[in-house]
Amino acid sequence: MEISTFTAREFNQDTSKAKKASLKGPVFITDRGKPAHVLLSIEQYQKILGLAPSIVDLLARAETADIDLVPQRIENMSDITDLK
Repeated sequence: MEISTFTAREFNQDTSKAKKASLKGPVFITDRGKPAHVLLSIEQYQKILGLAPSIVDLLARAETADIDLVPQRIENMSDITDLK
């Protein structure tokens, strides 16, 4: 993990550079020399929050595009549910 620091001015002048740096680690954005904001990739943010990706997110990834998902058909729903 690589931590980067940008001044607010540098960030405003080259946002794409800050976004690229955020893929390697957190990017601190300073205001008058003091850290004011942190830019993270969505993966880093979810890791911090402890969020697991949803099945929709996993299936939407490029590396899973070739997976054929064939859900099994439930023949008799009344065998599964008990509405008593």
